[in-house]
Formats: sequence, C-alpha cells, structure tokens
Amino acid sequence: MTSIGFVTPQSMHFAEPLPLQSGAMLADYTLVYETYGALNADRSNAVLVCHALNASHHVAGIYEGQPKSLGWWDNMVGPGKPLDTDRYFVIGVNNPGSCFGSTGPMHVNPATGKPYGASFPVVTVEDWVHAQARLADRLGIRKFAAVMGGSLGGMQALAWSMLYPERVAHCLVIASTPKLSAQNIAFNDVARQAILTDPDFHAGDFYSHGVVPKRGLRVARMIGHITYLSDDDMAEKFGRDLRNADYQFGFGVDFEIESYLRYQGDKFSEYFDANTYLLITKALDYFDPARAHGGDLAAALAGTQAEFLLVSFGTDWRFAPERSREIVQALVRNERNVTYAEIDAPHGHDAFLLDDPRYLGVVRSYYDKIWRQLGSAAAAAPVHKEAA
Repeated sequence: MTSIGFVTPQSMHFAEPLPLQSGAMLADYTLVYETYGALNADRSNAVLVCHALNASHHVAGIYEGQPKSLGWWDNMVGPGKPLDTDRYFVIGVNNPGSCFGSTGPMHVNPATGKPYGASFPVVTVEDWVHAQARLADRLGIRKFAAVMGGSLGGMQALAWSMLYPERVAHCLVIASTPKLSAQNIAFNDVARQAILTDPDFHAGDFYSHGVVPKRGLRVARMIGHITYLSDDDMAEKFGRDLRNADYQFGFGVDFEIESYLRYQGDKFSEYFDANTYLLITKALDYFDPARAHGGDLAAALAGTQAEFLLVSFGTDWRFAPERSREIVQALVRNERNVTYAEIDAPHGHDAFLLDDPRYLGVVRSYYDKIWRQLGSAAAAAPVHKEAA
C-alpha cells in the first residue's frame, strides 16, 4: 500500500446564504475541500469523509514541499487501503467555522469589513451537513456510495443518513455517539472556560490586538487529549516515569505525562483558532437528533434508507461502546441492515485514527461489499445504444 502522493486543496465559493439551525444566516462563504481518486461515469462511487474536531479537509496524501503534511486519515484512504482510491472517489470537506480554509471566525465578515471573531454564528452538525450537500450538488453527486466519519465526523455521517436519506447508500459511523453525555459536555465547557477566561481572548476579538489566547488553548487541548487516551494506554506510554532522577518539589514538569500534555498543548496553540474551538465543541454539545422525537432515537432514525457500519473501541471512555450500541439497537428496531464491530483496542478514543489490523480489516471488508454492490448494480443496468 502506498500513499496517494501529492494532493492540492480546492475551494468553492457560495454566494447564496446558508440558513443555520440557530436562525442566523451565513452569507457569501467558501468551502475548502480535497478529492482523491476518480469519479466514475455514472458518479456512483463517491465517498464523503467527514472530519472530527481538530482535523480538516486534508484526509490523505501530502502537500508538495511539506513532508510533514500527511493527511490525518492517510492510513485509511489511498491506493490499496481500506477506502481504496483506485475504486472510490473520496471527498474531504472543511466545515464552516473551521480555521483550515473554509469561512470561519478568522475571515472577514462582509457586513463589517472586520474578522468575524466571536460574532461568527454558532453552527451545528446539521448545518455542516447542509453545506456539504451543497458542495456535492456542485460536483454533480446526487448520491454517495458512502458517508463516513470518526468521532464528530461520525455524528455528521449519522446526520447525513437522516437529513438526506435518499442520497446515502452506506453510512459508516466510527467511535461516535448519538449525543454527548453530561460528562462530555462538562469536559467541553471546562475547555471553553479556559479560552474564555484567557486575558488574551479579548471577547473573541484577539485578532485586532495582535495576540493569541495560547494559555487557554493549551489547557483546552490538554483537557481534550486526556479524554482521547485510555488509562491503559497512558500507563504503557508514560506510567509514573520522571523527567529527572527524582522529584523537583515544585510546580514545573516532574512526570513524563506532564511533559507530553504540555507539548501537545503548545503545538495545538500554534495552529488552532480559539473561536473555532468554541464553535466546534458547541456543535458537539448540541448534536442530539432524538431530542426532536421526545428522546426516541429509533424514531429519529425511522426515515433512514442506508445500510450501516458502526465500529467502537472497548477502551474508548469518551464515546463508549454503549453509545454505538444505542445506535445499533435503534437501527435494528427500524429493520435496517447494520454491521457492528466492537474492537478490543487499548488506545482509547484515538484508536479510530490508528493502525489496529482488526479495525482496518473490518472497514476494508465493508468497502469490498460496497464495491461488489456497485458492480452488481452496473451489471444490472440497462444498456443504452445509440440510434443507428
């Protein structure tokens, strides 16, 4: 298996306003996206990959001249990989509100001539899906062979199956949940408070002050990163190993885990936007499709038409397997075709990004099934001959 090689982002501008779930409107916006592989003649082999919190449209491959720019799911997407770009036309889209090219808080609000900052409207998972559907329309894709995502991306894939049921043949929901638990909402709020109370945040208008609320971003990332790892994974990687020979009897870095978390926080604060972090964690909090149905998830999923693959990981305490099983049970109640795999991987929530062969094998087998279905559909299609 090889990487897809050099890739180039593309952008598409939308002049028509995007109505948002909040009642606000996003006018005159741009989406950044990447594509891999080739779209077949009947446009039936397209797969949409939805990104998680701190990821982007850059799913696979590398940028020329940037050897460290490997896509965040490069082990999943590419020639001969589980999502095989020799078969499928894969699309990665950066969502509105992000800080990786699509219109977000860092961009100029055409109404004011200044960066949106904290005035950028709150967006939801459903808003992102509607924006992605508009991009698919522009690309001439009426139906996806599959929509796939991990974590927050899995929420988007699930939302696709509900909002555009006739446009999704298969829905792959990896390490995700039908709604956040109270504990998850609490973690998100503590992270947001770290940013909001940073003196350099300036009520979201830190751009005009020439500063970045790095302290808040560091703490937010440290909190988040703890939830992505399992206790076993932390113990194996770091244990109680010390940076020095003995305790320093101060409040600096004594343990290797402290050093690691500070490194992750420092790195994150250099490239991620604070307003974007607030927006995306709120989108996580708000996702709850059963809410409009009195809490009945089966009722929320009643209109779906896709076949489903759900994958969870035993040590993922952020989005535990019980949450995936809730989705499975709701789909079974609706007599949907569901495949479920629960992987006993030690890596916690981050396992969906890693190279567990059982996990990658499940996804590969599922895409093999989709490919066979596409082949059967093509073989069954009537042959249209030109008139003599």
